This record gives sequence, structure tokens and C-alpha cells, in this order.
Amino acid sequence: MSSPKFATLRYTALRIGLFVACFAVVWVLAYFRIIPLAVGAANTVWMLLLAIVISAPLSFVLLRKQRDAMSEQIVAKVDRQRERLAANAGQEDGLL
Repeated sequence: MSSPKFATLRYTALRIGLFVACFAVVWVLAYFRIIPLAVGAANTVWMLLLAIVISAPLSFVLLRKQRDAMSEQIVAKVDRQRERLAANAGQEDGLL
């Protein structure tokens, strides 16, 4: 696995890629009329919504490791900020 420094970027890119792949599959299915087309210009909107509905559970299952790495990265950053705030508060209390 690559550096945990880019865990959020990697997860986001994979999530977008999965959505694009789902949209391409939905578009092909609609093009060959395997799934029904919507009326008028709403076709694109319905295909986007269907791609979102399909990609969400897929990303939950397929991107578990990347999501865990991203959450570890975020937790580490929050902990560092919390320590800095506590140290700064301690310095301010010492001045009073």
C-alpha cells in the first residue's frame, strides 16, 4: 500500500472512478434499451441518479481498506490539533 499521506486523495479518486464506471454501465444499458429511458431531457438526470444509487453500496464494500486508511489519517490529524489546542490553553492558563 502506498503512503498514508494521500489516503483521502486516493479514496476520493477511487470513489469518483467507481461512479464514472457505474454511469458508463448505466449509459450502455440505456443505449441498448435494456433499461427504460426517461422522458425527454430527464434521461441524463435519471442515469446520474441510478449511477449514484449503484455506486454507493459498491464503494461501501469495495473501498473498505481505503476508507479505513482515510479515517486513520483524519483521526491522526484531529488528535494532533487537539494536542496543540491543549498545549496552547495550558500556556494561556500559565500566564494568568
